[in-house]
Amino acid sequence: MAARVRSEIIVRHSLGGGRISLSQDVYTALVRRLGRRYAEQRLRIEQDHEAQVFGQGINFFHFENWYSSPWLIRNTLRLAGLYRRGLENAKRVELLKHEFALARLPKAFDGLTILHISDMHVDMNPGAMQSLMELVATLDYDICVLTGDYRGKTTGPFEATLDGLARIRRYLDDPVYAVLGNHDTIRMVPGLEDLGIRVLVNECETLSRGDQELHLAGIDDAHYFRAENIEKVAGEIPTGAFSVLLSHTPEIYRQAASADFDLLLAGHTHGGQICLPGSIPITLDSVLPRRMGSGAWGYGSMAGYTSAGVGSSIVPVRFNCPPTITLHTLHCRSQSVGPVAQPDGEEHAREHDLAGAEQN
Repeated sequence: MAARVRSEIIVRHSLGGGRISLSQDVYTALVRRLGRRYAEQRLRIEQDHEAQVFGQGINFFHFENWYSSPWLIRNTLRLAGLYRRGLENAKRVELLKHEFALARLPKAFDGLTILHISDMHVDMNPGAMQSLMELVATLDYDICVLTGDYRGKTTGPFEATLDGLARIRRYLDDPVYAVLGNHDTIRMVPGLEDLGIRVLVNECETLSRGDQELHLAGIDDAHYFRAENIEKVAGEIPTGAFSVLLSHTPEIYRQAASADFDLLLAGHTHGGQICLPGSIPITLDSVLPRRMGSGAWGYGSMAGYTSAGVGSSIVPVRFNCPPTITLHTLHCRSQSVGPVAQPDGEEHAREHDLAGAEQN
């Protein structure tokens, strides 16, 4: 009983002139796990910006933080007679299979399979979560990666999210690695790791097969909280070694390529979620070329993949953009599928203009 009472003690820490409340156990776990300086810095960022509609992050306007967004989208779709169809579309999760041909992949990792799941928004998408559990229970893979956005809202409680993740985790094979998204609070890290999910908060893990290694790095949210530190994780990787970066958003593709990552796996965009016929997104809520909004792409010598995600945000509907998970298979380029897709000279020259101009 004493331990239970202690876990419910609320501590209020003065952080940069403000005060933030969280359980003593969570605060202690965060300090132990991330160090006092980073834990308090990240909590301070959340305190200052968690529900901000304008400013902060890569985008200026944050539609998901606007309290009228769900009402507006839901009623517009009802007036158009499309709401029920959108709800049904959002429940049917599809499995995609994709193969990467990668020049520096160590031969021992040829054929490595990665199950990539993103943007579950667990607590607001029960139908999609049921479909997800049924689907992953049938799959074989070597590692599973989760690229953020576990919570439905961007603020508030997250206990229902962790409860839902606990049910899903039973169907996922070890090991499972994860990064945080712009809907996720740092306070979720202890709970996620209690479920056996290794959260990479600007950290790197090394996977070994015999005497060969693959470096798997993960960064904190780069879209809204801007808490990523690519330089730190890149510095943990030996020069010339093969490396994969997990990021919630693909918007940091330039920095990732400059840091010499071979592969970037991301989500965040939902592929548009509500798309026009032909899967043309109305918005990607991202600053990046549209070709990077969903599926496979390349930038310089780096390969990339943006998951359209499992869940739906703001309102649990989808049109012309089904919820998906992806099973990636990595191959040595000399042994398999062909070269990584790269922008040609003209497209490469346009990258700076596109990324700066497109705020989809």
